[in-house]
Amino acid sequence: MQHGFTGTPKEMRWLGEYLNGRGYTVCGMRLTGHATQPKDMIRSRYSDWLASVEDGFHMLRSCTEQVFLLGLSMGGILSLISATQLPVRGVVAMSTPYKLPNNPLLKYAKLLSKFIPFISYGDGEPGAGWFGDAWKEHVCYPQNPVRSIAELNEAVGIMRAALPEIRVPVLLVSSRDDSSFVVSGMDAIYEALGTSDKQKVWIEGSGHNIVEEPKREFVFKTAADFIERVSQA
Repeated sequence: MQHGFTGTPKEMRWLGEYLNGRGYTVCGMRLTGHATQPKDMIRSRYSDWLASVEDGFHMLRSCTEQVFLLGLSMGGILSLISATQLPVRGVVAMSTPYKLPNNPLLKYAKLLSKFIPFISYGDGEPGAGWFGDAWKEHVCYPQNPVRSIAELNEAVGIMRAALPEIRVPVLLVSSRDDSSFVVSGMDAIYEALGTSDKQKVWIEGSGHNIVEEPKREFVFKTAADFIERVSQA
C-alpha cells in the first residue's frame, strides 16, 4: 500500500488492518523521503518513490503469489505506473489525479525550488476540506517541498502515458466532495486505461483522504471485495 504526497504509512493503517482482518498479507510502504524530515523529501525523486513500491512488491512476493497495489493520491499514481513494470494482479487507486492544477509556475518548479524550498498548503483553516475529525490525527509534512512538486508532476505525466498499457484489473475510487484537484481526474483515468476489467466507484461525504474519513469503511469493503473477486478469477 502506498500513501500520498508528503504523507506517511499511518494514513493507510486502517485500510491495512481491515484487509488483514479479511485474511490478506499487507505491507504499508514508506516512500523515500517521507515520514522523516522535509529536507529528505527534497532530495528524493519520483524514481526513488517507484523503487519504494518495487521494494514492497518483492517483500510481498516472497510470501504470496498474487500481489495487489493499493495507493492513495500520489500512491495511486505510483501504483498505476508500477502495474506496467511489475507482475501485479491488480490495482486499487484512490483519490488519484489525472493531472496537477493548471499553474503557469509549475513548469518552473525545479528552478524556483532553488530559491523557495517550501510552500504552504493554503490559507484554509486546519482541517479544511476534511470530513470528520480524522485530520486531527493525520501526520504529514507541514509544507509542500517545491522540488518534490516538480517530481510529482513528472510522475503524473508518466502515469498518463502508462495508462493505455495497463492490462491488469483496476479499481478507481474517489469522492465527489473532494475539494482538491482530483474530482475531474477519475473519469479521465478510467477512459485511458487499457484493461477491460476496470471499475470506478464514486463516494460522497468524504474529502481527499478517503481512507481516513467517514466513508472509509465503505472504501475498505469495496477494495477488499475487488481483491477477492480478482484473486479468485
